[in-house]
Amino acid sequence: MTQPMSYGGGRPMAPAPGAPTPELRVARFRGHARRLTWSALVLIIVAGAVGYLYGNLPAPFANWMLLAAAALVVFLLVLLPFLAWWAHVYTITTRRVIERSGILIARRRELAHVRGYTIQARRGILQRMWGAGTLTLSNGVDAPLRLTNVPSVGLVHEALVDQVEVNQILAHRDAQPPLPPPPPVPGTP
Repeated sequence: MTQPMSYGGGRPMAPAPGAPTPELRVARFRGHARRLTWSALVLIIVAGAVGYLYGNLPAPFANWMLLAAAALVVFLLVLLPFLAWWAHVYTITTRRVIERSGILIARRRELAHVRGYTIQARRGILQRMWGAGTLTLSNGVDAPLRLTNVPSVGLVHEALVDQVEVNQILAHRDAQPPLPPPPPVPGTP
């Protein structure tokens, strides 16, 4: 049996039965950045307020107090939410789905494609407007893995379905006993 040929792009060729398959990254993404909208608005408002009030404060207040308050607000309401969003990453490989999160304490969860799982998609009104959605992956044994505010949720859903299907096909193929070698052709050494 020959392997299918790939011209240009598309899927890589399937490995030979029993051969180790390399783990390749299919997609890596973060939740939709729309959750940073409030942080951006706070940054704009703080910048405008500091620009307006700097040098115009009443007598008991000094400019350094204004700058310190602005720095505190920016740190709590802009920088920390951005770092929390930046530190929460979803990775889909050819073998598993990985969720990593945490700024100071890293947390990691994995779900293997080969075990199979159900995929439930949920899209609220705002998520539909932004083209995002929430995917819940459940294999019936472990706690469900929720991928929240996934951008291009339809594309990610299709990629997950494809990976589960391919991994289960490869696992079934590798579980079969190897074919016996072909009989020797008479008249050849």
